[in-house]
Amino acid sequence: MDWKLERMSTPKVRRDEEVIWGSIMISLGRDFRKSRKSNLQRINKTPDCGKTSYSKFKRSILKRRACQIPVASTPITTRCRCCQAQNRDATLCHGTTELNSSSPEDQYVTPEQLVLLPYLTDVSSSSDSTSRSDDAPTQNLTKKSIRKHLHQQKMAFVNYQAWLGSIEEHKGRVQKQKDPGMRICEEYKCTVRGCQNKKKVGVNSPDSNIQPEMKLHITGLQNDYYLNLLDWSSENLVAIGLKSVANIWNGESNTVTQAIHLNSASTYVSSVSWIGGGTCLAIGTSNGEVQLWDIETQKRLRNMLGHMSVVGALSWNQHILSSGSRLGHIHHHDVRVAQHQIGTQRHQQGICSLKWSPSEKLLASGSSDGLLNIWSYDPGSVKLKTPLQSIPHPTAVKAMNWCPWLSETLAVGGGMTDGQIRIWDTTTGKNINSTNTNSQICSILWLPDTRELATSHGAPGNQVTFWQYPTLTKKTEICGQKGRVLYLALSPDQKRLFSAAANETAVIWKYGG
Repeated sequence: MDWKLERMSTPKVRRDEEVIWGSIMISLGRDFRKSRKSNLQRINKTPDCGKTSYSKFKRSILKRRACQIPVASTPITTRCRCCQAQNRDATLCHGTTELNSSSPEDQYVTPEQLVLLPYLTDVSSSSDSTSRSDDAPTQNLTKKSIRKHLHQQKMAFVNYQAWLGSIEEHKGRVQKQKDPGMRICEEYKCTVRGCQNKKKVGVNSPDSNIQPEMKLHITGLQNDYYLNLLDWSSENLVAIGLKSVANIWNGESNTVTQAIHLNSASTYVSSVSWIGGGTCLAIGTSNGEVQLWDIETQKRLRNMLGHMSVVGALSWNQHILSSGSRLGHIHHHDVRVAQHQIGTQRHQQGICSLKWSPSEKLLASGSSDGLLNIWSYDPGSVKLKTPLQSIPHPTAVKAMNWCPWLSETLAVGGGMTDGQIRIWDTTTGKNINSTNTNSQICSILWLPDTRELATSHGAPGNQVTFWQYPTLTKKTEICGQKGRVLYLALSPDQKRLFSAAANETAVIWKYGG
């Protein structure tokens, strides 16, 4: 028999109602089996009278069960499902009263569980406990009370989140105030952690012409041997890369005049280089960009793309900027034109250093596999895919610099397992002289006034050593740094040196008479 019953309430009801509905279905099934034979005879005579009408079915439920709690209808869908919302209240009643005369106090619908937001957890638990209690009045669980309780819990949660946000913002401001990029050390009054406990930096030769002038704390200097993060311009400006910021230090006023921030905090400054004459600064980044900044106007002039990895080395030759990446590519950019890339050379391993000669006719490039290449001036020529000279070294060619008064002489410092200073004649490819320092050479610098050579070192001494040229005899040594001295830079008047160490300290030295 095709019975189609209408759903008269929501699927979620109380457990007692499910028990009552089960007993109703058992009693109805027993009655249907008893009346089946008589109904078959009526169907043969009048086909339509054998089907129990929907109104008779509802009246039979009301007559057989006089309940004090609401009864849910069958979950089977009916042809009258479209009228579900209109007739839902008519299924709840008392005794033998009609469907349309049921009392509204006896109607009850259990709300759905509320677990959408964190501040609704208490509401869902309280509503469940209310539905489980038999003595709780149904009037307390109205829509208005639920809405009010939800609003209170939501406002408490939102206020708590706002309070946490204000604390984090305050912490960020305090951190920025405590840890600027560069600051002058106040010696005994210095508040930097561990500053007073550090060993003092000094010169081991009393008759030396090198004396410390100022100590700086530089926060964010990366301890990476293959980066080039320090350069001193002809305008007496020092550029140093500290994480995602390039700080500009004025050599005259001894203050930070500008801080250039990259767009993303996850991108860090990997190399800096000043143009030969002027205030244009080139910045290489970890995501392969080469940015040009005008320090006077404090604006970025352009952003040159092309590299696919960290740009670890930069070098200027008038309006030509050469950049080297860790994939071994050397790109030459003409910064005057829109199509800036005019030439490309390549190493098998990453580029550690790039230097144009003082005569502006030769380019030296060093790679992490220990290969030193000497290239001709014209970077756009197709014939220059092979270097003029290719000189192998036992370790990475990082510390490298041209001699200012001998335009074709190049000094190269060896890595941790080498430690040799080698002087090369790039025309013939011959080694003029060499000496062993017994430590890693991080940077090498020529001093034109005294015709000396300065080298900065890593383990075990972390010292700065001055050598007489051409004999390469040790003259003076500066000790006391707790981290390897990664970078050296010479002022435009050649009277001061800037050294930066891996323990985030820098020293400005007075040099000369």
